[in-house]
Amino acid sequence: MRFLGINAVFHDPAAALVVDGRIVAAAEEERFSRRKHGKQAVPFSTWEQPAQAARWCLAQAGLTAADVDAVGFSYDPDLVEPGLAGHDPSGEQLRTDFARRAPLFLRSELPGLDPSSVRFVRHHVAHAASAALAAPFGDCAVLVADGRGESTSYLAGEYREGRFKELAAQRLPYSLGLFYEDLTEHLGFARSSDEYKIMALASYGAPVYLDYLTERVHATGDGGFRTEPIDWAALAPHRPAGEELTRRHADLAASVQRVVENVLLDLAGWLHERTGQQNLALAGGIALNCVANTRLHDEGPFDRVWVQPAAGDAGTALGAALQLAADAGDQVEPMGDAGLGREWTDEELETVLREADLSYERPEDVADVVAEALAEDRIVAWFQGRAEFGPRALGHRSLLAHPGRARNLERLNDVKGREQFRPVAPMVLAGRAGEIFTRGPLPSPYMLFVHDVAPRWRDRLPVVTHVDGTARVQTVDPATDPRTARMLSGFAGRTGLPVVVNTSFNTAGRPMADSPRDALECFGSAPVDLLALGPFVLRRHRC
Repeated sequence: MRFLGINAVFHDPAAALVVDGRIVAAAEEERFSRRKHGKQAVPFSTWEQPAQAARWCLAQAGLTAADVDAVGFSYDPDLVEPGLAGHDPSGEQLRTDFARRAPLFLRSELPGLDPSSVRFVRHHVAHAASAALAAPFGDCAVLVADGRGESTSYLAGEYREGRFKELAAQRLPYSLGLFYEDLTEHLGFARSSDEYKIMALASYGAPVYLDYLTERVHATGDGGFRTEPIDWAALAPHRPAGEELTRRHADLAASVQRVVENVLLDLAGWLHERTGQQNLALAGGIALNCVANTRLHDEGPFDRVWVQPAAGDAGTALGAALQLAADAGDQVEPMGDAGLGREWTDEELETVLREADLSYERPEDVADVVAEALAEDRIVAWFQGRAEFGPRALGHRSLLAHPGRARNLERLNDVKGREQFRPVAPMVLAGRAGEIFTRGPLPSPYMLFVHDVAPRWRDRLPVVTHVDGTARVQTVDPATDPRTARMLSGFAGRTGLPVVVNTSFNTAGRPMADSPRDALECFGSAPVDLLALGPFVLRRHRC
């Protein structure tokens, strides 16, 4: 059977297609619209339908809208309670808005689709399905935490033989995600999109406010938690955007990070006691917190922890489709890779280059040319294969650099227009990761855990070693990504370093490059030395 999943709520609109239990395609609307997180600037759009992403998913499978058995929206407007904290506009307005826009979307953007095929999948159930049904193991416990769904902010349960059993949920206004968002806003960053900056900032501070916060934010012993209001200004002054961050700000970030980790550990312990499962799947925006994920892996009761690489709201499109497939009795296949987006053939890439009238070359092995450029301390844009689904660049749409030249952290943050306190990640062959990185699960293909950099490697890898001695590792399997693996091996042969810096191929405020035209635009406007576009190489000519 054929199921189209759609996320259209608040931010990160996305679409995904599951056919006979297999994930065929998934993409975020931002990659088509070029509006980061899919948000329209003014006025803010509560609902933004992923029309282009949905049409592409169907085209990828050679289907039309009429071929779809059901469409799953990852939100159930009937469960929204007017006036419940965290909703803007009110729940009643949300229901009315959705009831008006969803049928219009289906009729105008997906002609031929039967409106009666629409199903509403509860937001947190869609999150849970995106993790548990896509995980590389069978039965498992599942934990979902984010800002808000319809009327809850958290869900815990288990999947057995494809069927979900709910064990706990936390009603709003209590929310770990909104708690984290409050601090994000207080420190002058963008709410609902910049939380990862708080995680990075936390490494520069100490959890000196932990006792105060724990009194107000804690697990309740029954599978739930409380997040009482915080007087943020009493702990550290509000920081207007762009102004200097102080040690008090870093200490507050460290304290909030620690209290969230502690609550998650308590919730995981409660869930393990009730399920007896040895495997845990995670999703929801909180599951993008790599530091918390590592503590759950290292200190929690589960043997294995797997995180959906598109753990944020975009992933609920995939979860809605997977849940409909499981409910229909399809045998759902695990998610093999995050490369679920668009790709171009070599012929299509060369056509774009010729039309742009650009000078390019096609070397015998682009991986070897890139390894040489990186060894010479060039910054390389790496555009290969299918685009990643989710917020992390995983060697498909990446910027690469030499990890042993300390100035490259500043260079890359300048290229991307980022704050200098933010780290970049190491990409490493899976077979060599264990000699360089300790603590945390290996292999780690989705960059969703942190690992300690072994002491003897820290001075050799200054660019990817964060201030606290950790790194957010991405491992590469030669069997699934041979070109990237050859590039890593070629760089190691030239430098003795089996690691390359990997950060997303974009600049500040822009989505990751998705199409070859996006790649050429970014390459033309940013101080990048070389672009590897499939098998082709473009070089920046210096005066």
